[in-house]
Amino acid sequence: MRIFTASLATETNTFSPMYTDVHSFYQSFYAPPGQHPDTPTLCSAPLIACREYASSNASIEVIEGSCSWAEPGGLLNRQSYEQLRDEILLQLRQAMPVQAVLLGLHGAMVAQGYDDCEGDLLTRVREITGPDVFIGATLDPHSHLTPDRLKASDVLIAFKEFPHLDFMQCARDLVRLAVAAVQREVKPSMSSFDCRMIDVLPTSHEPMKSFITKIRQLEQQPSVLSISVIHGFMAGDVPYMGTQLLVVTDNKPELGQQLAKQLGLELFSFRGRTLPRFDSIETALTLAVQSKGTTVLADVWDNPGGGVAGDGTLILQQILARKLTNVAVGTIWDPMAVKLCFAAGEGARISLRFGGKSCATAGEPIDKVVQVVRLKANAEQQFADSSVPMGDCALIKFDGIDVILNTNRCQSFDPSLFRALGIAPEERSLLLIKSTNHFYQGFAPLAAQVLYVDAGAPYPSDPKRNGYRHLTRPIWPIVEEPFAL
Repeated sequence: MRIFTASLATETNTFSPMYTDVHSFYQSFYAPPGQHPDTPTLCSAPLIACREYASSNASIEVIEGSCSWAEPGGLLNRQSYEQLRDEILLQLRQAMPVQAVLLGLHGAMVAQGYDDCEGDLLTRVREITGPDVFIGATLDPHSHLTPDRLKASDVLIAFKEFPHLDFMQCARDLVRLAVAAVQREVKPSMSSFDCRMIDVLPTSHEPMKSFITKIRQLEQQPSVLSISVIHGFMAGDVPYMGTQLLVVTDNKPELGQQLAKQLGLELFSFRGRTLPRFDSIETALTLAVQSKGTTVLADVWDNPGGGVAGDGTLILQQILARKLTNVAVGTIWDPMAVKLCFAAGEGARISLRFGGKSCATAGEPIDKVVQVVRLKANAEQQFADSSVPMGDCALIKFDGIDVILNTNRCQSFDPSLFRALGIAPEERSLLLIKSTNHFYQGFAPLAAQVLYVDAGAPYPSDPKRNGYRHLTRPIWPIVEEPFAL
């Protein structure tokens, strides 16, 4: 059995000024055929899963295509998308004949002229392979499920967990189903249900934690091959933005549709109740001062994982106003400030302006005389089985506060981001990080308390005010009762 595998992925915030091009992929992650490292990335995991399966199954031959990932950002330019897409399509043509094509996708990529990049890619893959080749892909749950994707593929599987700690298991499930389908042991049938809502659905908290447990139990039933919750991505202004349920059965489409609707309506009943408590900046800092251990403050709306810059200063400005000390901030994206720190060298004291440069809602830049404590080229942090590049980083100190400045936009996944610059995070009274929920598994064990802070900007976090122009149907909370319309 010959399996072709490749990946092309990014998450597009169509409201973001951080535009994306081919160099964004080259900077974050790009591996042409044969050059993918042994460690997976979030969206190239199918390639690693294929390697694993082939290592113990001599009948499997894996043909590796290019794998590309760009940090979440704004609209991808057309030429860059077409270049990376056509690279994979050419590799597939050269690999034919194959019995399966397994792709690592994100599911929320939008380019100039392409509202549905993944649907476009899958459709072109199907045109090359014909109807009898198995086509499957993994998806990030913060994606858009479209008719073109369902039509062009045999199986789509989304990560169940948010944080996405199960991305390798998801890839292994895809490979297992692909082999079974090619060997005619199963006949996958996909059924979906539109939940007519958009919300943030962290699975580390109730009610989503128990809902995912229930889904895993349902997957043990005969004929149920896979169940995915497509959370949706509210910063993507595209026709099919929103939450959907996807059920894959073994040739039981009626069962799949029934189960998708049942679970979808249950999920709809959770609307407005899935988020942990969000505090204002003032409330969060008051609670932090009262704590005797380490407080983790998560700046949820300046999260580079949602496509914004990650250079916001709104919370840090208030920390300075309160004269709080023993604080570590990880990270603030500012390539120019990092360059100045590298030029000055470790130990230097310099006047530095940093942060608050990407947009009007990010907060004012901070001007301080700082000490350049540590410089690290090509720093990394960990997230589950993957290493996440932070680029060149500078650790600066001023007024009892340590700040990590980085050149590669990325959210705060794990305490290793602080340790990479020599900071022991558990020794700090306050850790300010930028993430919606991916940080939770890593940071919660060392925290006396975890506080989610709503600074109000710059992510487009209120669907009622986002001004969608391409949405095709009523969804909650824009419409209170969307099924009544």
